[in-house]
Amino acid sequence: MSRSLVVGNWKMHASQAQVNELLGALKAGMPALDRIEVAVCPPYPYLMQAAHLLAGSGIALGAQNLAVEASGAYTGEVSGPMLGDVGCRYVIVGHSERRRLYGEDNALVAQKFRAAVSHGLVPILCVGEQLAEREADATEAVLAAQIDAVLELCGDEALAGAVIAYEPVWAIGTGRVATPEQAQASHRFIRDRVSRGGRTPTLLYGGSVKPDNAAGLFAQPDVDGGLIGGASLVADQFLSICKAALPR
Repeated sequence: MSRSLVVGNWKMHASQAQVNELLGALKAGMPALDRIEVAVCPPYPYLMQAAHLLAGSGIALGAQNLAVEASGAYTGEVSGPMLGDVGCRYVIVGHSERRRLYGEDNALVAQKFRAAVSHGLVPILCVGEQLAEREADATEAVLAAQIDAVLELCGDEALAGAVIAYEPVWAIGTGRVATPEQAQASHRFIRDRVSRGGRTPTLLYGGSVKPDNAAGLFAQPDVDGGLIGGASLVADQFLSICKAALPR
């Protein structure tokens, strides 16, 4: 099992005041979490503010998306070198909302993954199935297609050092959550698909993780942590989820 990692995805939420308050509370709680890695992914406008607040805290900084291109006339885009310049270690690629709302297909997600790696960022590759795909028993086929697009473009080595977040789309923001057994089955499939020669990526579960279900999910042998949405915006909830990821 990889070192536990819990990532907060703030999506399009927060304000400067909220960033100050939330990160202050997280930093105060970090001494009890020194055996796991914690990261937060604020919206772009707050990355620099967060970087200053997190300096020396042990909490890593990430972004929610990046452009394929490194620079150029691409109005509204943000590149990997820019993210690295403000202190990001991680970047989310292929989140289900990017795929569903903005039409990012497997090929584009793979290109973004490659861009992240080439600029020294650790990509958090999101994969997962829609409810109709699960009901049609197509979960593994969907996961395989999403993962194989990255393997074909970037090779085994790139994925071996990455983070993969399994997020069943039917469990995001719906209040529904995969059972620990469902999460484990998908994580096992992903690990088997990716691992080569003992190289193992970090696998996160994302999908309505809350303080009351985190321990059961994180206890599964192939679940290394979580990609947390709404609960990451409430300091007490996020810290409780982080504590559930501590090694036992």
